[in-house]
Amino acid sequence: MHIKSIILEGFKSYAQRTEINGFDPLFNAITGLNGSGKSNILDSICFLLGITNLSHVRASNLQDLVYKNGQGGITKATVSITFDNSNKSQSPLGFETHDEITITRQVVIGGRNKYLINGVNANNTRVQDLFCSVGLNVNNPHFLIMQGRITKVLNMKPPEILAMIEEAAGTRMYECKKLSAQKTIEKKEAKLKEIQTILDEEITPTMNKLQEERSSYLEYQKLMREIQHLSRLYVAWLFVCAEETKVKSAENLKVMQDNITKMQASMAENESKVQELSAQIHEMQKKKDQEVNGVLKTLEET
Repeated sequence: MHIKSIILEGFKSYAQRTEINGFDPLFNAITGLNGSGKSNILDSICFLLGITNLSHVRASNLQDLVYKNGQGGITKATVSITFDNSNKSQSPLGFETHDEITITRQVVIGGRNKYLINGVNANNTRVQDLFCSVGLNVNNPHFLIMQGRITKVLNMKPPEILAMIEEAAGTRMYECKKLSAQKTIEKKEAKLKEIQTILDEEITPTMNKLQEERSSYLEYQKLMREIQHLSRLYVAWLFVCAEETKVKSAENLKVMQDNITKMQASMAENESKVQELSAQIHEMQKKKDQEVNGVLKTLEET
C-alpha cells in the first residue's frame, strides 16, 4: 500500500484545494524553492496519520494547522490521501476488497476533528489500527528522521533497534495493544476491588439489615393477620351470643307475657270476687243495721 494522491484544502499555506499526485511506489522526493510549501506536504501526511506530538509539524494545537489560524475566512483544514491498495498481500485488515483506500482528516476552528474512511465517519482508534496493521505508526520516534538525527539513528542501542524492527514488522501494534489491555485490566481489577470493598463494607451490611427488617416486617404482617382473624372470630362469637340471648329473651318475654295475661285474668276474677264480697258485706251491714235499729227501737220503746 502506497500513496497515490494527496488533496489539501485550508491546510497551512494551502488555502485553496490543491491535489498532489504522481507518487512513486518506492521512492519520492519533494523539491522546490524556500517557502513554497514543501514541508507542509510532509506535515499533512503526518497530520493524517494521527501524529500526537504537534511540534513535529510545527504547531502548538490542531487549530494552528488551519490556513492563517482561521483569520483568512477559512475555518477548517482538510487533508485527504488516497492509497493504492492493489497489492492485496500488503492490504490492511478488512480492506482486501478495496483497490483504493481514501482517508480524510478534518479539523474545524472551534469544533472537533473527524476522520473518514472511504467517505464514512470513523473513530481515531479504527484509523490508527488501520495504519498500524501496515506498519505506519507516525508516533513511533523512529518513524520520522529529521535533520540532525541521522547520527542518532546510526548510534542506536540494541533495544532501540529492536523497537524499530518491531515497528517495521508490525508487531509493535500488538505490543501496544497488549500494554493497553494490561492497563485496562489493572484499572478494571482496581475498580472491581473497590466495588468489592463497597459490597463488603456498605452494601452487604445494609442488605443484612434490610433482610432482618424484612423478616420482622413479615412477622409483623403475620401477627396482624392473626389479630384480624381472631378479631373477626371474636365479633362473630359476640354476634352468635347476641343471637342466642335474643332468642332466649324472646322466649322469656313470651313466658312473661303469658304470666301477665294469667295474672291479669286472675286479678279480674279477684276483682269480681271482691265486688261480690263487697256487695255481701254491704247487704250484711245493711241487715245488721236494720237489726240493730230494730233492737234500739224496741229498747227505746221499752
